[in-house]
Amino acid sequence: MLTELGKRARLASRKLARLNATQKNAALHTLAEALLADQTMILAANLSDVESAKAAGLAPAMIDRLMLNEARLADIAHSLRLVADLADPVGEIFEGSTQPNGLHIRKQRVPLGVLGVIYEARPNVTVDVAGIAIKSGNAAILRGGSETLNTNRAMIATLQKALASSDVPVDAIQFIDSPDRALVLDLLHLRDYVDMIIPRGGAGLHEFCRENSYIPVITGGIGICHLFVDDTADQDAALKIIHNAKTQRPSVCNALDTVLIHQDVAKEFLPRVVEHLAPAGVTFRAETKAMALLDHESVHPAGEKDFDTEWLSLVLGLKVVEDLDEAIEHIAAHSTAHSDGILTRTDEHAQRFIAEVDSAAVYVNASTRFTDGTELGLGAEVAVSTQRLHARGPMALRELTTYKWVIVGEGHVRK
Repeated sequence: MLTELGKRARLASRKLARLNATQKNAALHTLAEALLADQTMILAANLSDVESAKAAGLAPAMIDRLMLNEARLADIAHSLRLVADLADPVGEIFEGSTQPNGLHIRKQRVPLGVLGVIYEARPNVTVDVAGIAIKSGNAAILRGGSETLNTNRAMIATLQKALASSDVPVDAIQFIDSPDRALVLDLLHLRDYVDMIIPRGGAGLHEFCRENSYIPVITGGIGICHLFVDDTADQDAALKIIHNAKTQRPSVCNALDTVLIHQDVAKEFLPRVVEHLAPAGVTFRAETKAMALLDHESVHPAGEKDFDTEWLSLVLGLKVVEDLDEAIEHIAAHSTAHSDGILTRTDEHAQRFIAEVDSAAVYVNASTRFTDGTELGLGAEVAVSTQRLHARGPMALRELTTYKWVIVGEGHVRK
């Protein structure tokens, strides 16, 4: 089954490589219109998935990721239009030179080829990957979670119907239409046809892909995110930033998990954090020093593994630290290298934090919620990479390309 998908995807990737930006952009607009035209069918399929997820006892965070409504579907369609508006990186020429013998040498940006994307619970990923893959000239084989199977079937049917009326080959976007987990392993072994594996899900999925794939794997999307409030921070601004980072959408990977507070301002600032966030439904896990400064029903002692937990819910860790050194040490020990930030009015502290905190996205006086392809001006993303190779942070168009050397001569031979 998967070998045939791989063959068709490889052939489609070669056809995609011949398309220009105008052709790809037209296809993306067609996809956006088709999603809205088929809205009733897609939302009905999604409702079926949501009801099954609730009956199965899935966590509220997972159900929130799974759920679609008219507004979310409109946002998904809009993201396709945003990708169409972005500059096409394919064909970009850079680092050109001419050797003394007249040989012209350049690097030229090209698609990766075929992407294998494995993800859980988020049907928007189906469309985001399709759009960004097409624009970057890549074919994609998608494997969503069983909890979103009906939604993905409906979306893929719509996308492939729309592609049939465009210049993009229908086989550019394919879907593993089975919940059989054995097929995930089959996809990881499809090295003759797939060029990169991108898992989007929990730590277990990432570990499984790293250990079993015959294909390069880009990992990321798991965020234990921190904000450090230093002794010079604007506390009113810090409260707003923390509130946004924790509550704006707590079920996503760039939501805040832990606040570190400088000991010199902890007595004053910690109660303000609790008073500000508790009415929004936030509960707190406080280490010993923080616990001693708080007396509120929403505050509980932190457990042994609480600072190594990606909450994906309205739970926030609180810890008092002695100084910037201890804050950086805590982040190094507990962060997943996704999104971490400092709230300060001291530029020296900010620069040290930027230099020493080894995360894909490092913030100064801003919410961690901005680690997102659209928010950073990239359009839709396929994942947020937390590793150092081949890309870091939101993986958008440019991150889904590589390059080739192009050497142009006039009868040159090597002596």
